Amino acid sequence: MDPGTIAIILMIIGLILLTIEALTPGVFAVIPGAVLVIIGLMGYFIDGFFDTWYLPATAVAVTLAVTSVTIKGYRFLAKPEPPTTTVISSLIGRNGTVTSGVEPGNLKGKVKIGSDIWSATSDTPIAVGTKVVVYDAEGVHIKVKLKDT
Repeated sequence: MDPGTIAIILMIIGLILLTIEALTPGVFAVIPGAVLVIIGLMGYFIDGFFDTWYLPATAVAVTLAVTSVTIKGYRFLAKPEPPTTTVISSLIGRNGTVTSGVEPGNLKGKVKIGSDIWSATSDTPIAVGTKVVVYDAEGVHIKVKLKDT
């Protein structure tokens, strides 16, 4: 097979891998895809490229460069965040919305505060969708009352 055909095949395989990476990020197909495209381009435009020591040296250099850029790129896109923790007493005074009816002496009621849902009780029945405020916290549940308007 002539070098031009080999170069085109390498570029096509590389482009397929880059497309896979674009459609399903995180597979790390970008690294071999980029290496194959660059090696294919160099093999197509530089006569005798596949017969020289430049081929393995270029492959290693491109692999290291693309890997470094990919890792930095993914770290930028998906910055690690520490897990969030909430001290139950920090909820006192916060507003929420009832997602499951709250009743006195019963912890089946649920209140959404921010993005978290908490088991709740109250001194009076409170319907779903009602805005409430936390006035006490005990263990892993909260006590709520109607929010003053």
